[in-house]
Amino acid sequence: MLCSSKKRAYGIGTTNEKDMRYPKLRELAEAIRALIKGPYTSRFPFRPHVPEKRFRGKPEYHKDGCVGCKACYEVCPAGCIKVEDAVDASPPMRRLDLHYDSCMFCGQCQAACITQEGIKLSDKFDLALFDRKDAVESVEKELVLCEVCGCVVGAKEHLEWVAKKLGPLAYSSPTSYLAALKNLKLECLKLERTKELTRQDRIKVLCPKCRREITLET
Repeated sequence: MLCSSKKRAYGIGTTNEKDMRYPKLRELAEAIRALIKGPYTSRFPFRPHVPEKRFRGKPEYHKDGCVGCKACYEVCPAGCIKVEDAVDASPPMRRLDLHYDSCMFCGQCQAACITQEGIKLSDKFDLALFDRKDAVESVEKELVLCEVCGCVVGAKEHLEWVAKKLGPLAYSSPTSYLAALKNLKLECLKLERTKELTRQDRIKVLCPKCRREITLET
């Protein structure tokens, strides 16, 4: 064993009894404060618990704010958002299902929302269920299809939001200004679909592929 002088030389066991008393005093002070102020924990479930201001709880879709753009689906790191496009329905619809039983509550969906009102993290934390199939947050939006090939162009409210955001610049794209006119409840010129692409087909709601083909051929 090392003597006390060698221990001091090597820096071993240099803490004296006075220093050892400080942690005990701190613990005693914390115990006294706990007796006076009460416990730090809440009385949940006997009393409702109010989470902190920036608490990240259950994500919720807001129908009036969501435009069905799929931005939340694209950025979800857990892959808990599923998108299903029913193009054969009347009218065609897009359904977004958020399975919050596998959600990690990171808040990326809220951060990426283009309207900042479509999906938000609430303060709900008591999410226990008997069946995981019920742990789904959903929203449905009407789709707009290409008038030539019938593929999905986007959600109707998404196109209207883009046209409104662009303002006068929306008239540089037929798809944008036709969405703006329909949003204003104005009747748009209905052009019959022909077997061959013609110049009049440019004034239609088209997908990028069909618009490129029409522009090159006409």
